Amino acid sequence: MLSFIPSPLRGVLAALLLTLNTLLCCIPLFAVTLLKLLLPFRATRRALNWAASFIAEAWISCNKLWMRLVRDTHWDVDGLAGLDYQRSYLVTSNHQSWVDILVLQHLFNRRIRLLRFFLKQELIWVPVIGLCWWALDFPFMKRYSKAYLAKHPEKQGKDLETTRRTCAKFRENPVGVFNFLEGTRFTRAKHDQQGSPFKYLLKAKAGGIAFVLDAMGEQLHALINVTIHYPDGSPNFWTLLTGKLRQVVVRIETLEIPQEFIGKSYDQDEQYRLAFQQWVNRLWEAKDASLEHLHQRFPPA
Repeated sequence: MLSFIPSPLRGVLAALLLTLNTLLCCIPLFAVTLLKLLLPFRATRRALNWAASFIAEAWISCNKLWMRLVRDTHWDVDGLAGLDYQRSYLVTSNHQSWVDILVLQHLFNRRIRLLRFFLKQELIWVPVIGLCWWALDFPFMKRYSKAYLAKHPEKQGKDLETTRRTCAKFRENPVGVFNFLEGTRFTRAKHDQQGSPFKYLLKAKAGGIAFVLDAMGEQLHALINVTIHYPDGSPNFWTLLTGKLRQVVVRIETLEIPQEFIGKSYDQDEQYRLAFQQWVNRLWEAKDASLEHLHQRFPPA
């Protein structure tokens, strides 16, 4: 552990290690992706998909090493037992920071299949990493405002079409499909602007996971419901790089997905949509209560 090094230098070192790790892993990943494009056969594609996921898991493992190197963060985690690498899961979590993504990768790497996040279309242009996401079949979503859809009704339902097309790629292999139900990172300003009824959460947007259940619900073994708490407040990425992330508290529930929500049309069945939103709201009420308990049990240092 490099705690004897001043934190700014640790941050620079960690950033260099992360960059080097990414560049080294993207070379074989892009080679595998090129082979997928040149050899679009079923058996070949399955083998190459496995190779791409293996490279991504190796990248996450290396990230865990530099995270441990800059600081021996204390992890208080409950609920990881019983997960099956050979099954598909739908995963969701509260969202406070970009650090959440590395926390989730840290916890679930090689316990379940590689987590595929729903990403904004614009993120495909992020240097190097955007192409990596594309190569790993991460779903990119084009967001349309209500005003835009009113002028261009032909764009209605494009998100669902994209979700179905992406999920179809995973039908023959186990997968971890991830969605932040809040849709954006929690801040007090966003919370107040929304008038959120929850103390520690923004309002949940149920449509994203409803579309996943519509597209591949029968393949999904369970819902993994993750609650993340940072006792010292929401960290930024520099906090992680400089080794100032003292403690991470995570609670994980593996929940059965109600059968009545499998294969239904969220955008066309109003009764189903209302029932699904009520189910998601109950999950969020329980998560908010869990966060209240975690704030009391794990106060700031």
